[in-house]
Amino acid sequence: MTPGKDGRKEALIQEFLAELGENPQREGLRRTPDRVARMYEFLTKGYQQNIEEVLNSAVFEEKYSEMVIIKDIDFFSLCEHHLVPFFGKCHIAYIPNGRIIGLSKMPRIVEVFARRLQVQERLTQQIADTLYQYIKPLGVAVVMEAQHLCMIMRGVEKLNSVATTSAMLGAFRNDEKTRSEFLTLIGRKS
Repeated sequence: MTPGKDGRKEALIQEFLAELGENPQREGLRRTPDRVARMYEFLTKGYQQNIEEVLNSAVFEEKYSEMVIIKDIDFFSLCEHHLVPFFGKCHIAYIPNGRIIGLSKMPRIVEVFARRLQVQERLTQQIADTLYQYIKPLGVAVVMEAQHLCMIMRGVEKLNSVATTSAMLGAFRNDEKTRSEFLTLIGRKS
């Protein structure tokens, strides 16, 4: 369902504005329900995306067997508990086992899962599990560092807090040297 098609999302947002004590008919708010509905459609577009289509056959046979890292992938997501943003950087590594993935596909995978209502822990694991499933590497590592507006704007109101989560599969989980190499290369201490 697209915003504006039947007006249901807009009507709910208009009702919400009224419940907050606002006048949804005042000049500055008249078009807000439509804008908010379209914004949430964009911020949650990951629900409409399919991993196979995103990968678009960009998995290739290759004899390369050293660590591949893409770091500092920007992401934005919405906290499923408060519907406010969290955002930060994602670092991904994998060790190929005869197959590699097009480099641009890793940020696209991050985007698919980040553009849903999320918790950072699940988001981290979904990215790792997807890469492990589709390219069948010797190992996958994902580290995500994020600032959560639910902690910054409300509640504890800690402006400089950063949440870090990780998912280590295969060689990154089983081999301390591999995990340490990855963490060193992304600028984290093991």
